[in-house]
Amino acid sequence: MRLKTSRNGTVLMPDRGLDSTGVGEILARLTLQEKAALCSGQDFWNLEGVPRTGVPSIAVADGPHGLRKQRHTQDGFVQSSNVPATCFPTAVTLASTWDPDLLREVGAAIGEEARAEGVSVILGPGVNIKRSPLCGRNFEYYSEDPYLSSVLATAFVRGVQDMGVGTSLKHFAANNQETRRFSINAIVDERALREIYLASFEHVVKAARPWTVMAAYNRLNGPYCSEHPELLTGILRNEWGYQGLVMSDWGAVNQRVAGLEAGLDLEMPGLKNGRDGEIVEAVREGHLSMEVLDWAVERVLTLVSKAAATGLAPDDYDRDAHHHLARRAAGEGAVLLKNEGAVLPLTSDLSIALIGAFAKSPRYQGGGSSAVTPTRIDTAYDAIARRVGAGAMLTYAPGYDPKTDALAPALIDEAQQVAQEAEIALVFAGLPAFYETEGLDRQHMAMPAQHNSLIEAVAEVNPNTVVVLMNGAPLEMPWQVKVPAILEAYLGGQAGGAAVARLLYGEVNPSGKLAETFPFRLEDHPAHAFFTGGPRTVEYRESIYVGYRCYDTADKPVLFPFGHGLSYTTFSYTDLRLSASQMHDDGEIDVSVTITNTGTRAGREVVQLYVHDVESIVFRPTQELKGFAKVSLEPRKSTTVTIALNRRSFAYWDTGLRDWRVEAGEFEIRVGASSRDIRAVATVEVRTTHPRRPRVPEGDRLAEYCDLNGDTAFSRGAFAALHGRPLPANLPERRGEHTLNTPLCDIQGSLAAWLLRIVMRRQASTAISEDPDSPMARRAQEMLEEMPLRMWLLQAGGGVTPEVLGGLLELLNGRLIQGIRVILQAIRNRPS
Repeated sequence: MRLKTSRNGTVLMPDRGLDSTGVGEILARLTLQEKAALCSGQDFWNLEGVPRTGVPSIAVADGPHGLRKQRHTQDGFVQSSNVPATCFPTAVTLASTWDPDLLREVGAAIGEEARAEGVSVILGPGVNIKRSPLCGRNFEYYSEDPYLSSVLATAFVRGVQDMGVGTSLKHFAANNQETRRFSINAIVDERALREIYLASFEHVVKAARPWTVMAAYNRLNGPYCSEHPELLTGILRNEWGYQGLVMSDWGAVNQRVAGLEAGLDLEMPGLKNGRDGEIVEAVREGHLSMEVLDWAVERVLTLVSKAAATGLAPDDYDRDAHHHLARRAAGEGAVLLKNEGAVLPLTSDLSIALIGAFAKSPRYQGGGSSAVTPTRIDTAYDAIARRVGAGAMLTYAPGYDPKTDALAPALIDEAQQVAQEAEIALVFAGLPAFYETEGLDRQHMAMPAQHNSLIEAVAEVNPNTVVVLMNGAPLEMPWQVKVPAILEAYLGGQAGGAAVARLLYGEVNPSGKLAETFPFRLEDHPAHAFFTGGPRTVEYRESIYVGYRCYDTADKPVLFPFGHGLSYTTFSYTDLRLSASQMHDDGEIDVSVTITNTGTRAGREVVQLYVHDVESIVFRPTQELKGFAKVSLEPRKSTTVTIALNRRSFAYWDTGLRDWRVEAGEFEIRVGASSRDIRAVATVEVRTTHPRRPRVPEGDRLAEYCDLNGDTAFSRGAFAALHGRPLPANLPERRGEHTLNTPLCDIQGSLAAWLLRIVMRRQASTAISEDPDSPMARRAQEMLEEMPLRMWLLQAGGGVTPEVLGGLLELLNGRLIQGIRVILQAIRNRPS
């Protein structure tokens, strides 16, 4: 494959191979202005069309766990404008199913709804790794493990695209926090980047070929992701062979022309505030080649042609069937964390104290751009009430106010009185909606004090207390030793309440497994000391030791391990065998194990396969997930599970070769029910044609000079040595140094900054006035403070040009006369 290079020798992209006769003919007929216009959206939710040449406008919409189409294209993120759609469980819940077939079904259902609403591309899935349990958007992401995330996201993308609707794989890349997400520079060493943060993108791009990939807001080792040549072209296109379209996240573009040269095809949303003119001017002045622009336009036209070929005629879909699918997914994704004394499942003759406002007003999704307006809502209260027998008692107490986190002693006293009069106390608790929202990270892992106090109080008077959790990320559970049963329901979508009732009463046997580790406390987490960084950078000092990779390597106790999940039945693992005792690094090997349901109920088990390098010359986690399978078994029945391993299953990223490398030697194949519940082990010898490298210098052996259990783990000096280059400064900007990427919170002490805050607050209050109780609305001021100046172009909806913003920047930097001159000049030059 011949590679294109820019004027400075940077590899741009492979030869075009996408051209069809229709796309080529249209491209030849377009004017320069039309080409530039096609490289940005028409508005918030539609791509630009060119009626003169027969190019239609196509629509996009949010869609990680359900379609979020807005009735009015001028609306940005107004919840009340949403078209009702099935709200499926969020990604954190879907990931806990460990069921690719189910995710493909959910993807197909969302694709079907998108077609019915005339939407050509849904903005999802998100495959960013859960680096920290505090990331405010973790409910939208699958896992802390890139292999699990890869397999599930691939299935979801295939399901959506089976329906002729495109997906947008996001957020590319290293977008692992919400704090300062528009401007933060993620400093990631090469091995961590390849083995952890890019791995899911690579797998999905190669296996499922998503129609689009979305560039993230943040910087990555310097450049913004939206103008990162190595990321968008060197890796994505040249190395992985991606031929689809790359779009920006909404408002993520820093320099439009630089973005085009780097491989960013489409800027979203379309603001019509001068960006098209920048492209035209750059081409005319020779700063941007027509060839690069044509490559981008060709990919836009190809996307439009794919959508047109689908035939997005408005149609209907079976809402009942989709609701039932959502209920099944919620049931499969709930995780039974604890069940001492087999207090679950319940029987209909038991008297129940149903406690917690979430039982009647459930948390079923997170806050932000993914929030779906559901077609209906099932509550746990209604579903449980239908199951309580005629002779049994059902009482209810709210226990807390879900709209606040303040203690409510009277509500707790009422709940305690109700609990002591019942045989079983079901406490629904978790995180209020405003704790988990796009745009803001959590500050701690604790539930509100009123939730913790409620559980403690109920457990004091009723030994049969069952806690049902509704949340999107790990929690600290100081009360967990005092209750016999805990069901992690996560965010179960519109049918989650009914799914919980079916689980509690044994109509569905729990089979969910954690796709993330629950540590005892935040301080146990490997990234806690460096998350969220700031003001300019965040250092990923823990490198490849993310989640269970750190806990298992350090042998650190955890509350609930990765892959954990109980059932109402039991399973045995026997007869582990390999198809060969030796494997060459370019071959494959099959791992087989017999699973038997040794209990009295039908159930499903997730068989997990971890690989351990017995002796490595480079630092590696003690084990890594490299395969899994979910099986269904009737009581006393057995089945054989076979999982194939290939070269990549044993490889690490060699920073010297800049490629994947397999080290010769022995590897343990560990099969079990979680990362801490290994049931069988076998050994394979891997052979390779590559000579064995000498042991690497101490500077590359992170595990040897960082005590993973110690207070000095992952020092800045050790990370700098690993990173292989000086770490950038992380100091706040001073007045006179502000740029368009400076967050509002870093600009203080000037009249211009004060006036800007007033204007932006007014705009924000207008945008959220229709939904003042939404999580984003309640915390809008916090989000506003982290917004960089360039995002005002998005907030102003095209009413502010880059030239006016440049003049404002001069004012903020104390250059009063120059700022006024620039603003007046921009106003005079504005088209009438």
